[in-house]
Amino acid sequence: MSNLNPVIERVTKRIIERSQSSRDTFLELMKREADRLPERSQVSCSVLAHAFAGAQEDQEALKNNRGPNIGIVTAYNDMLSAHQPYGRYPERMKIYAREKGATAQVAGGTPAMCDGVTQGEDGMELSLFSRDNIAMATGVALSHQMYDGVACLGICDKIVPGLLMGALRFGHLPAVFVPSGPMPSGISNKQKQETRQKYASGEVGRDALLESELASYHSPGTCTFYGTANSNQMMMEMMGLHVPGAAFVQPGTKLRQALDRAAVHRLAELSGTAERTLAQVVDEKAIVNAVIGLLATGGSTNHAIHIPAMARAAGIIIDWSDMAELSSVVPLLARVYPNGSGDVNQFHQAGGMGYVISELLDAGLAHGDILTVWEDGLDAYRAEPVWEDEALQWMRVEESQDDTMLRPADAPFQQDGGMRLLTGNLGRACFKSSAVAKDRWTITAPARVFQTQEAVKEAFQKGELNRDVVVVVRFQGPRANGMPELHGLTPSLGVLHDQGYRIALVTDGRMSGASGKVPSAIHCSPEAMDGGPLSLLEDGDVVTVCAETGTLHTDADLSARTPAPNPPQEWGVGRELFRMMQAQADDAEKGASAMLVAAGL
Repeated sequence: MSNLNPVIERVTKRIIERSQSSRDTFLELMKREADRLPERSQVSCSVLAHAFAGAQEDQEALKNNRGPNIGIVTAYNDMLSAHQPYGRYPERMKIYAREKGATAQVAGGTPAMCDGVTQGEDGMELSLFSRDNIAMATGVALSHQMYDGVACLGICDKIVPGLLMGALRFGHLPAVFVPSGPMPSGISNKQKQETRQKYASGEVGRDALLESELASYHSPGTCTFYGTANSNQMMMEMMGLHVPGAAFVQPGTKLRQALDRAAVHRLAELSGTAERTLAQVVDEKAIVNAVIGLLATGGSTNHAIHIPAMARAAGIIIDWSDMAELSSVVPLLARVYPNGSGDVNQFHQAGGMGYVISELLDAGLAHGDILTVWEDGLDAYRAEPVWEDEALQWMRVEESQDDTMLRPADAPFQQDGGMRLLTGNLGRACFKSSAVAKDRWTITAPARVFQTQEAVKEAFQKGELNRDVVVVVRFQGPRANGMPELHGLTPSLGVLHDQGYRIALVTDGRMSGASGKVPSAIHCSPEAMDGGPLSLLEDGDVVTVCAETGTLHTDADLSARTPAPNPPQEWGVGRELFRMMQAQADDAEKGASAMLVAAGL
C-alpha cells in the first residue's frame, strides 16, 4: 500500500525479519503436509468405512469422492449464550455444502468455558490454559485427514485463539471462522455498572444485583459489551478470516443465516484447492492488522497475550514493544462499553467494522493488500452486509451514524490506540489507557500487597483502602495459578476511584476485556512466581504507574530483599489437572502457552 503509515511499515518489516527463520520452518511444514495429504481414493477401505459410516445421506457422495469434504470444528455448548446457537449449525451447514456439491462432517468438538460464569471463582484458574486445550482438541479433530477445508465455530474468550492456534497446524487447508452474533441489547451498561458498584458498597442486596445481571445477559448470543469475545470477532474481520461483515449480526435473523450459508459456500469453493489456505491468509501483515484493529477499537487487554500466541502458531514473532509502537500511531476510532456507553449492537448500527476498516485503509493505517478468505485485499470488508430483496448484499459504509461511538481517523477520540507498555524495576506490563481519564495516567502511592483478590475485597470492606494506594495483587501469573482474570476487583476499585482516591492496580494476572477506568498495570512479566520483581514488594513501598512515561517503578531498594515464598498450589475444580501446563508455561508477553513451549515453537 503506497500510503501506508511509515511506523506501521517499519514495525511490520521488523516482525517479518525477526520471524524469518520460524516462518520459513512453518511454511515448509505446511508444504510437506499438503504434499503428503492422502487422496481418499488411495486410503484403505476400512479407514474410509469408519469415516463415512455415520454420514447418512452424504455417504454416497463421500464414497465416490464427488466433491470436497468440509470438517466442522465446533465449540458448541448451551451453557455459553454465545455458543448456544451453534447447536443447529452442523445440520444447516451440511445442506449449504450440498448446494455447492460438497459435503460436511463434524470433525470434532472443543471445550468452551465461559469466563463470565467462572469469574471470581476457582474455575477461572483453568481459563487461560483452556486455550491450549482447545488448540489440541482442534488438532485431534483434524488429525483424521478426511477434510479439504475447515469451518471453525467459536466466538468467546479463549476459544477463537485456541481454534486458530490448532487450525494453523493444518494451515495447508483453507479455513473460515463462522460467528453466531451478539444477543440483543439489555439494560444499559451504565445501569449495570451502577448496580455492581452499589452492591460492592452494600447499598443494594444480592437480589437486586442478580436481577440487574439477568437483564443484561438474557438470551442466546454473545455478551454485548466489548470484551474479549467481541474483540475476537473484530480481529477475524481485520485478518480476513470471516465472510465480510459477519462479526456482529444477531443470531436467528435471515441475515445471520445468509452469512452462515455464504461462509460454507465460500469454503466449498476453496476446499481441495491450494488457494487461500489458512497458512497463506495468516501472515505477518494479517497479525499486524489484528493488533491495529484492537488498538483502533479499544479492544480487550487479553489479546496482548493471545496475539503473540496465535502468531507463534504461524511462525510469527510479535511482542509488546511492537504493539506499543503501533499504538503510538493508530488512533482510537471507537468507544464501546466499557470504554463508552454503547454496546456492540449500537457499534454495529453506527457503522461497525465496515466503517472502522474503511477509515483505517483510507488513512494508511492498515494493510489493505492482505490475502483474505473472500478476495485479494481488505476492500470487501469496508462494507456491511444487509438482507434486501430476499438476498444477501453489502453496502459501503460512508460515514459514522453516531459520533459518540465511532469517529473518523482525522478526528478520533484519542490520537493513539491506548495500549501503553510500562517498564521499570518491577518488570514489563500492559496499561490500557483508552478507558482511563488522562489525569489518572500517572499514579504514585504507597503499595498494599495482596496474594488473592478475595483479600483485596476484604480490605476494601474494612475500609483499609480508603486512601491513595497502589493495590498489588501478585502470584496471579500463568505459572502460579493459571493467570485468572481479576475482574472481580473492578467494582471495589471503581468505588475507590469514584470517591476521588488516586488508586492503581499492579498485577501479574489479567483484568479481561472488561478492563475499565481504574489505571492498571497488568500481565506483569516476569511474574512473581519463583522470585519475580513483584515478589520483592512490601506494604508501604512507593510505586509509580505512569502511562505517560511508560514507567512501572518502585523507589524501594529491592536488591537485598528475599522473595516472598511461592504460594501453595490449590486443588479442586480440576485445577490439578492443569498443573503440567502451569509448570511449562512461558511469560505473558510470549503468549503464556505451555503447548507452544512443548512443541518447540
